[in-house]
Amino acid sequence: MTSLRGTGRRAAGFAAVALTASLGLSACGGGSTSSDGTFTAGHSEPDHLVPGNTTSSYSFDVLSGLFDNLVGLSKDGKPVNLAAQSLESDDQKVWTIKLQPGRTFHNGEPVEASNFADAWNNAAYGPNAYEANEYFSHIKGYAEINPEDPKAKPKSDKLSGLEVVDATTLKVTLNDSFNQFPLLLTYPAFAPMPKAAFKDAGALKKFDDHPIGNGPYQMSGDWERNKQVKLVPFAAYKGSRKPQNKGYTWKSYSSADTAYTDLRAGRLDVLQTIPAAKVPEAKRLLGDRFLPRKMGTIDYLGFPLFDDRFGNPDLRKAISMSIDRQGINKAVYNGDYIPADSLLPPIIEGHRPNACGDLCAYNPAKAKELFEKAGGFKGSLELYFSNAQPTYYQWMQIVANSLKQNLGIKDVQFRQVPSSDYFSMLSAHEEKGPYRQNWEADYPSAQNYLESMWGIGNKMTWKNKEFDGFIAKGNQAPSGAEAVKFYNQAEDVALREMPMIPLWTWAGQGGRSEKVGNVTITAYATGLLANEVTVK
Repeated sequence: MTSLRGTGRRAAGFAAVALTASLGLSACGGGSTSSDGTFTAGHSEPDHLVPGNTTSSYSFDVLSGLFDNLVGLSKDGKPVNLAAQSLESDDQKVWTIKLQPGRTFHNGEPVEASNFADAWNNAAYGPNAYEANEYFSHIKGYAEINPEDPKAKPKSDKLSGLEVVDATTLKVTLNDSFNQFPLLLTYPAFAPMPKAAFKDAGALKKFDDHPIGNGPYQMSGDWERNKQVKLVPFAAYKGSRKPQNKGYTWKSYSSADTAYTDLRAGRLDVLQTIPAAKVPEAKRLLGDRFLPRKMGTIDYLGFPLFDDRFGNPDLRKAISMSIDRQGINKAVYNGDYIPADSLLPPIIEGHRPNACGDLCAYNPAKAKELFEKAGGFKGSLELYFSNAQPTYYQWMQIVANSLKQNLGIKDVQFRQVPSSDYFSMLSAHEEKGPYRQNWEADYPSAQNYLESMWGIGNKMTWKNKEFDGFIAKGNQAPSGAEAVKFYNQAEDVALREMPMIPLWTWAGQGGRSEKVGNVTITAYATGLLANEVTVK
């Protein structure tokens, strides 16, 4: 996520408000010493650290070290058991999950089936308004605890599809067969939570400041908001992700340029995203410490379809065809990004080259024709984006100029919003114009991009029964190959309606200091494989 349920699950970049970072100083007074076995990594400020209440990559950076989900992902995106000993199903609808024995939380509590059920029920219960709520929609009983009328009282506070059979057995019944369920369980929202998190009214707030997980690392002190989160190895950890270091600190930055400066100066050891303007220099200066990688992150331009001004598909298509993706790629991203030709990135099975066709090609004449056919646009057009990366403002400027020159929209306004407020603004449908969002693979599946971003709960409020029907057929297909066929048909419907415009797929461009080795940054929610990092 991240980015960002329906807003891009993960927003890769920087957007904290740490004053020291904005002044060009180290965000927490300098990096770790070369002899203590720890390292530092830079990112933007998380929004929450309760697993079910965030869809942000900045939060996932921390949570991936603190928690072992039932299932994790290998480096190449294959599901591997973590807290689970086995997952079995005869029909892909009813799943029996056995837990690894003898696992404990950081506070000494045993990890039991009830800990998963409690955490999932808490995240899925509508009145709690958790960010990752819709990820639980496949589980039976979701509709009963999430009534369509937000003012209505839910019929229950628990998912009827969760049955704690015994301490180490969880039975999960879904609404329908779902072949992607093991991959869904890798998403951070499905982490377990100890009983201590629910013992009284203030426990969850305390948990947000000091999460108690079951993963390879535990908190060292509380989350120092807008500054840092320190993690140290959990001595009693019995899982497969044994730390190869003595801990690490996530430092919060408000400026991507400042983070890069700290990396160059040795005050930061790992940076997952180097600012685009600094990439040519970073390639030259870092040498083999520059870390390129393929990514599944796509930037999109979304529309608030609850606003009738954006209801005509021809208007949305006109805006898409007036954007010069390749020109922006060269001007802002050094030509390293991949102009979008699909709603899916190339690394995801089901990506079809040129699936978007002419609708994603720069064609000012055709764009103007569609714009006039749609009746044009009256009034001020507001463009929304966060302050997470300076590149967002840069390419929004180019988009604005294109809309003025190619479509004749005279009044285009920018609305730059602090990243910490951006996603909640979109969730509340407070935007009044097109907005930048992205999506990074929660798990490597076409379903994750299409259903999670375009289906129930999407920020655009887009609804299409034909689309939903193809997604359902894909989910219930007997094989992955059959599923992809239906997911592609769903993608065709979304491209035809264009409720959101695909722009480009990111190029992963990170870096490391001389102090650390064995640094791997994945294209999925796991991000940095912190436990594998070695410290010289």
